[in-house]
Amino acid sequence: MAAGKGILLDLDGVLYDGEVLVPGAAEAVDWIHGQEIPHLFLTNTTSRPRAALVEKLARFGIHAEESSIWTPPAATLAWLHGRPAGKTALFVPEATRSELSSLDLCDETAESGADYLVVGDLGETWDFATLNRAFRLLYDKPDAVLIALGMTRFWRSPSGVALDVAPFVAALEHAADRKAVVLGKPAAAFFEAAAAKLTLPPEQLWMIGDDVRTDVGGAQGVGIRGALVRTGKFRPADLEGETRPDAVLASIAELPQRWGEMVG
Repeated sequence: MAAGKGILLDLDGVLYDGEVLVPGAAEAVDWIHGQEIPHLFLTNTTSRPRAALVEKLARFGIHAEESSIWTPPAATLAWLHGRPAGKTALFVPEATRSELSSLDLCDETAESGADYLVVGDLGETWDFATLNRAFRLLYDKPDAVLIALGMTRFWRSPSGVALDVAPFVAALEHAADRKAVVLGKPAAAFFEAAAAKLTLPPEQLWMIGDDVRTDVGGAQGVGIRGALVRTGKFRPADLEGETRPDAVLASIAELPQRWGEMVG
């Protein structure tokens, strides 16, 4: 292994597809551990806390510590703890609320009084009333900060492709006429924080993901090289757009054989 190289690994679509392990993924992560390559698991998942992600990975035979999983809620806590104190309204799955419970939270029915508004992937629980309550909170306080837990456009659910958080954040941005602070992929701050957590400069890192825009493009925007896997949400058309991956892997299983070429 070339000195000072590190890896950022997406989860869904790279190590597993929903509840199905990508063949060779566990062996690839074992290889990363064996080579002592600094790494973090980077995910925009907000539907479950990091402890649940550790358990899910363990079921697949993949070892991970909570501290090695970098998520939008973790980044949000770090960001908010450096900001002026204020009330926070959460529009996140119930499982994610536990990771943000240390914040000064608004009542779940509040339509005014929020200084910060955190929006994650609520999936099928989004409805007009919920989205409109978020808008009313922003309308009530023109300086309230809208925080997006990532800007993933869609994901591949067991029933097919499904909208993720970005379309709902975009609706609130448009209605409230303000720009969200994005604390998740593809935001530069999210990748920069991950690099800082590994104490490595961005140019010494590789991001491995299945989303050419969110994973590869977001990483490249801060100087991290991006590898696209042909699993998960990958489509051949991804190789024909403006974003050009620095490497393309058949799957994460190919990483041990390609790593020398990638860092050479």
